[in-house]
Amino acid sequence: MRQVLPAAWRGPWMVLASVCLAALVLPLSFSGGAVATPAIGRALGGSATSLGWITNAFMLGFGSCLMAAGALADQWGRKRLFLLGLSTFCLAGLGLVLARSVWQIDLLRALQGVAAAATLAGGTAALAQEFAAAQRAQAFSLLGTTFGTGLAFGPLLTGWLMERAGWQAGFALCTGLGLLALLVGIAAMRESRDPQAQGLDWPGALLFTSALALLTLTMVEAAARGWHSPLVIALLLASAAALLLFVAVERRVARPMLDLSLFRYPRFVGVQVLPIATCYCYVVLLVLLPLQLIGIGGYSEVAAGWWMLALSAPMLVVPLAAAWLTRWFGPGPISAAGLLLAAGGLLWLAQIPVEAGGMARVLPLLLIGSGAGLPWGLMDGLSVSMVPKERAGMATGIFSTVRVAGEGIALAMVTALLAGFITPHLPASLEVVSLQTAAQQLAMGELRQALALLPAQHYAAAAPGLQKAYGQAFAQLLQVLAAIATVSALVVLALLRPARGDALPAAAATPQ
Repeated sequence: MRQVLPAAWRGPWMVLASVCLAALVLPLSFSGGAVATPAIGRALGGSATSLGWITNAFMLGFGSCLMAAGALADQWGRKRLFLLGLSTFCLAGLGLVLARSVWQIDLLRALQGVAAAATLAGGTAALAQEFAAAQRAQAFSLLGTTFGTGLAFGPLLTGWLMERAGWQAGFALCTGLGLLALLVGIAAMRESRDPQAQGLDWPGALLFTSALALLTLTMVEAAARGWHSPLVIALLLASAAALLLFVAVERRVARPMLDLSLFRYPRFVGVQVLPIATCYCYVVLLVLLPLQLIGIGGYSEVAAGWWMLALSAPMLVVPLAAAWLTRWFGPGPISAAGLLLAAGGLLWLAQIPVEAGGMARVLPLLLIGSGAGLPWGLMDGLSVSMVPKERAGMATGIFSTVRVAGEGIALAMVTALLAGFITPHLPASLEVVSLQTAAQQLAMGELRQALALLPAQHYAAAAPGLQKAYGQAFAQLLQVLAAIATVSALVVLALLRPARGDALPAAAATPQ
């Protein structure tokens, strides 16, 4: 098919178009799923835990499989894995449109997450083969901007479609865009492999996936049962054991899935800190704020989408500005300044009541989005510059895994923290089990279900009290997130500064 198509449909820029289309679908699916969760709950029912897995299952499948997918892309073929991932993503999307229970949606979202890992790993590795070193950073910066575009318009577009065609409309949109990316990829992309690939490190892949799955499950169960639950403690210990075994295995494998020696170099570590930092100061708000606005504040899906645009719209411009600023400043100072701006926006937002409207909430959201956009515009290009293009699958696998797995873990952790902060503000008349369940329901934006747990004599006047409890807990959470962003800024500033002797070894240096 490639040979019979006109030249305009082939070449590096059409490959970039295909990968960017796929990269647009993935954040649309992530942020759109969060907006759709309350509507799915109203239509199909389901507990707070099962509704939470609509997002958690996608992020868990995505993050836990990215590292293995990067290695498979180098071995099996980047185009093959990209097309296989996109095809599976679209088939799962069709299943979501037809789903009739929350648990069906959870399972299909997990499958979509695994497919998204294959799509992203194969697509980014293929993209790295198409451009010389000078253009590669530019291409990956455009890829990062595309992610930002999906995040910017995902909530608004999904909300608009849902009001007109139901909660299935967002999943149908992602499926349609995925099919378009698939067709362009079939036509434009050429096959490539790593000639030195020696097979997938299956023990490492299984241990790494197990560690992430157990840690995510720990955070989810902590929100429902509390941190002192024996089950939560057992899951946390099991996750730590799997991680230690993973490190032990990777140190003994001739061709490991994760080259641990790279973490000896400060600049490499500094690049991995960037996606973790943006998880806590930006990405978690893409899920928590729609739940708050729709479930606690009573806004419609479209109104919530407009609010979210204040947070995510800067991602259309600021990442490009960050690349422009590198003419005069290093990536470390630019990224650190952005994280400090985001921390300031989080502290500002913490002072604003949940029920506030008008410009009061818009300005801090713009500041948070603008601050997060500075490191966002640099980290994709930095990640791919760390290794030769023959090992691009490994490089993008490490970075993408840190980003996506970090998002899943951060989301589960922050939801558990929010539920924990809510608990002390709830009526003491609730039983312990009901208290934890009510806190979890509120953390997921399910005000009506939380009200149903209250004694009958408190029900009528309870809504304002529960909204106040949520508001106080959310302010505490924002302060914690601001502290994380501030510490991350200092770490990034220290690790990403140019220093003699900080170059990566010859095997991992960027070819010039």
